[in-house]
Amino acid sequence: MITANFFSSGERILGYEISGHAESGPYGQDLVCAAVSGVTFGATNALMEVADCDPEIEQGGEGGYLKVTLTGEDRTKEQAQTLLEGLLISLRTIEQDNSQYITIKT
Repeated sequence: MITANFFSSGERILGYEISGHAESGPYGQDLVCAAVSGVTFGATNALMEVADCDPEIEQGGEGGYLKVTLTGEDRTKEQAQTLLEGLLISLRTIEQDNSQYITIKT
């Protein structure tokens, strides 16, 4: 099971932590894992490239773990909030048809 935790202060998303494995298919053919990885890494890269953020990033050595935290003035950037809200919506869309493999906590 993949767990996606979003942490916030008031209405502002400050970061997210993705952990676990979907195990919805054989290794290399797990479409839920691929979808979650794609949107999560895409959002992380967009935070850095599009919103010009420098988030704190922690990754698990063998996959299955990513934590991204906005710090300082990055927390107030509207572009960052839009990207984080987009990530949350994307993950909820994946969860709609795959709730046995992913859960989201806000």
